[in-house]
Amino acid sequence: MRIARFSIDGNVAFGAVEGDGPDGLVLDIIKGIPYAEFELSGTKVPLNKVRLLPPVLPNKVVAIGRNYAEHAAELGNEVPDVPVAFFKPTTSVIGSGDAIEYPSFSEEVHHEAELAVVIGRMCREVPRERVKDVIFGYTCANDVTARDAQKREKQWARAKGFDTSCPLGPWVETDLDPSDLTIQATVNGEQRQLGRTSEMIRSIEDLVVHITEAMTLLPGDVILTGTPAGVGPLHVGDEVAVTIEGIGTLTNKVIKRG
Repeated sequence: MRIARFSIDGNVAFGAVEGDGPDGLVLDIIKGIPYAEFELSGTKVPLNKVRLLPPVLPNKVVAIGRNYAEHAAELGNEVPDVPVAFFKPTTSVIGSGDAIEYPSFSEEVHHEAELAVVIGRMCREVPRERVKDVIFGYTCANDVTARDAQKREKQWARAKGFDTSCPLGPWVETDLDPSDLTIQATVNGEQRQLGRTSEMIRSIEDLVVHITEAMTLLPGDVILTGTPAGVGPLHVGDEVAVTIEGIGTLTNKVIKRG
């Protein structure tokens, strides 16, 4: 099931996405919140009549760096012995169709297409055999990065945590095998990144176990699983799209912060 979060007439709701093709999609509004048992209301609205919002409002976004060997190599880095984890704040999260605001402190902003894992229940110290039980679903993500600031400052908080640096969407797919999906990024229609989730150095199970050894994850929290090779620059006026097989396409334009 595809679960979207949207606004219409000033109201925010979740809905199940039904149909095929951009002109044939409708949202069946959900009663309640999707992390618990819910019912479909039967009230349906066309997708093109609503504004899509970030599909979740995470308490935290835990991101993993250098989880694809070719991406680590293209930036001159070694594959780390343990997963490299960092945070992106909730204020960095935007939805499909929202603008990425080019930060004033950077002159080299890059796209990073990623598969995002959405957590469905509160969990801590999750054993490997229970990882699937705590996952709500999967969505597309773009770990937008101020690369020059990342190199200059060594610590990644500003480089990867600035406002609008974490596009998520367009919705959460709850019924998906994430082990071998095509993931790609285009800029102005030109392909930049193309990889498969099977190329991850550490699996989703590895990452959930590693993260929850240290911290409690809450419903709606997001794990970014790393990006394949091909990251590159974004400029004001560009349109960047992240497409993941079985999920859909997350699209954002880059504007000047003003």
